[in-house]
Amino acid sequence: MFKVVKRKELAPIEFEIFVEAPRIANKAKPGQFVILRIDDHGERIPLTIVDTDPETGLVRLIFQVIGKSTAQLATVMEGESLADVVGPLGKPTDIENYGTVLLVGGGVGIAALFPIVKGLKEAGNRVITVLGAKNKELLILTEECEKYSDELILMTDDGSVGQKGLVTQAMEEVFARETVNNAWAIGPSIMMKFCTITAQKHQVPIYVSLNPIMIDGTGMCGGCRVTVADSIKFACVDGPEFLGEEVDWDEFISRMQQYRPEELRANEIYEKQVSQNG
Repeated sequence: MFKVVKRKELAPIEFEIFVEAPRIANKAKPGQFVILRIDDHGERIPLTIVDTDPETGLVRLIFQVIGKSTAQLATVMEGESLADVVGPLGKPTDIENYGTVLLVGGGVGIAALFPIVKGLKEAGNRVITVLGAKNKELLILTEECEKYSDELILMTDDGSVGQKGLVTQAMEEVFARETVNNAWAIGPSIMMKFCTITAQKHQVPIYVSLNPIMIDGTGMCGGCRVTVADSIKFACVDGPEFLGEEVDWDEFISRMQQYRPEELRANEIYEKQVSQNG
């Protein structure tokens, strides 16, 4: 059993939990993830490892409530336990000193971006970080990202904090004034697609972290298959990071919507059960 030691609501429908998982805490690297189950009958939920503390054995996870399983995860309180937490999974980010790097995070994707920001700064890079969200309330981890960034740029759709506009606008501003050696973008699929297009215009390699439907996390089920460089890859073992320019974005975005009707139905049933149980 994996005990939830700490729980916090970071923003509307966005939560942070610290879970006791000493073996994972000792092995995890930036870019890797875990798959957890709330109970023996629960869905397997992949979540990026935000941070670890090997001394206490704690693993920090952040998630957004988007359906039945994440809504149920949000009800797990401090002192309660999860049935399974498996990891670290996936290939870690290739952390080295590239020079000047640009990191772009959108929404809850900022949680996955943070360990990469931290790792690249500790490797000696000049780190420019762009964080974007719909509004100030949904912009998470700004202080922590700022700590490991030489420059932090905030973008919101409504202008409630930072600049009003899209993260791609901030990317264009950075590319216009200085040379960037490498870039990363993590967030909604459509955001990563347009970040890739923006970076390509300036001939800057950009890595994205793909979060397709995932079940076992070992490459056996094939649910997380994506087309990268005209060949089939499995995000759980070949990724989750890939060069953005090599991703078949139209196929990826379409597959992300594949089970949307079933997800909505499962959520409706869960909400009805919760309402009936008071």
